[in-house]
Amino acid sequence: QVQLVESGGGLVQAGGSLRLSCAAAGIRFSIYDMGWYRQAPGKQRELVATITSGGRTNYADSVKGRFTISRDNAKSTVTLQMNSLKPEDTAEYYCNAVFSVSRNYWGKGTLVTVSS
Repeated sequence: QVQLVESGGGLVQAGGSLRLSCAAAGIRFSIYDMGWYRQAPGKQRELVATITSGGRTNYADSVKGRFTISRDNAKSTVTLQMNSLKPEDTAEYYCNAVFSVSRNYWGKGTLVTVSS
């Protein structure tokens, strides 16, 4: 059974930092592209950052220079370091693992709230 479990969300003041982690189980983690997405109330889910199996990263323009995605294949984890947080970063953050169309998995999310 595939499981993606996010942790690290919480309440933080604007300008602060949080570190999200996603622990994967039930997949051959090293061959999966991993990503973080977020969904704010009343908005569509959007890409935050991705990291390929080979370590190539991609970021949404809104988080470039503030967020860093990384992965540890030995521990089957992907992390998102979020610095200089803004109120507009408030959202539910979801971990994603994708290998193919039929092997595309999501976590249940972790809530990040940034107060002004």
